[in-house]
Amino acid sequence: MKNQIQIFDTTLRDGEQVPGCQLNTKEKLFVADALEELGVDIIEAGFPISSPGDFQSVQAISKQVKRAVVCGLTRAVKKDIEVAAEALKDAQRPRIHTGIGVSYYHIHLKLKSTEDEIIDRAVKAVKYSKKFVEDVEFYAEDAGRADNIYLAKVVEAVIKAGATVVNIPDTTGYCLPIEYGEKIKFLKTYVKNIDKAIIAAHCHNDLGLATANSIAGVFNGVEQVECTINGIGERAGNTSMEEVVMILRQHKDLNYTTNINTKLISSTSQMVSNLMHMPVQPNKAIVGSNAFAHSSGIHQDGVLKNRENYEIIDPADVGIDKSSIILTARSGRAALKFRLQKLGHKFSEKKLDGIYDVFLDYADKQKEINDKDLSVIVKKFNQLVAV
Repeated sequence: MKNQIQIFDTTLRDGEQVPGCQLNTKEKLFVADALEELGVDIIEAGFPISSPGDFQSVQAISKQVKRAVVCGLTRAVKKDIEVAAEALKDAQRPRIHTGIGVSYYHIHLKLKSTEDEIIDRAVKAVKYSKKFVEDVEFYAEDAGRADNIYLAKVVEAVIKAGATVVNIPDTTGYCLPIEYGEKIKFLKTYVKNIDKAIIAAHCHNDLGLATANSIAGVFNGVEQVECTINGIGERAGNTSMEEVVMILRQHKDLNYTTNINTKLISSTSQMVSNLMHMPVQPNKAIVGSNAFAHSSGIHQDGVLKNRENYEIIDPADVGIDKSSIILTARSGRAALKFRLQKLGHKFSEKKLDGIYDVFLDYADKQKEINDKDLSVIVKKFNQLVAV
């Protein structure tokens, strides 16, 4: 039996905090609908107290979503919790996500507090949230840089107070995968009531390790991964949903599964990119325009013989029709022949050699050769032969 990993999508909260990526309520409803169709287990719809618009969006999403849990973020502040509860009151499966900083930096430099006061505030926030909803998630902000022994005390206290999910964020993206994995393992080992709550990973990408840290968390007992479409989010972004899902899917021997319909990944990625005016970098894993594109002659020849020579994911599995063979000066005869045949041209090997010479001359002068260019190249070759 496979271990089920819940996917908590925070595109509409953490992802939408990116400057220039703000969405209106209508757009958020469109994204929420796509996320539910995609199969995410929890949709973090927003931070209700942050603005009237965000409150309205969380409220509207709560009414629209039928299957997924709808989550609203709060600080460990009574008013935040009350406003979130009001925004979530029409949700089929509401969750309040409350929390507070637990690292030295947050306790002493940000909150100007003490370790004992933070635990007291955390417990009170969870208990107060439980007055409104049964499902309460607690986030231990900056847990990545927190002392593990103190973090264990916080986790034990909030679970005892009624937290159903405990989120262990690497808020600043500081942890190495081995450190983050060991942190989760420490909590699973030394928090005596840890079995009464789901442990979640919420990792940021400041050092490019968000996905690796999330997977390290899963290996050590994390059951919920918090992520965003295309990895968007504060600063360098969050854990990329599509990366986590496809890692777990492709490594079948790990025995993990998710509820994500992977064939909708590409279309969802494009939709979020378009709505948020946030282009996806071409070399982005899984959803970048070059993720299944090949321009090197050696790679093209290998892919044309058998896709698995250079592709560990079938493009169709993430909703992409097929791999792309991009013709450049680095391309070989096999790729040229393939593209010419697609255009209805068939040549002997001898003639193909001649066309290839003309092709290279063109390819050296421009970055990429398209189908229109190929027609010109064939015409030029035929003229040369006729002379």
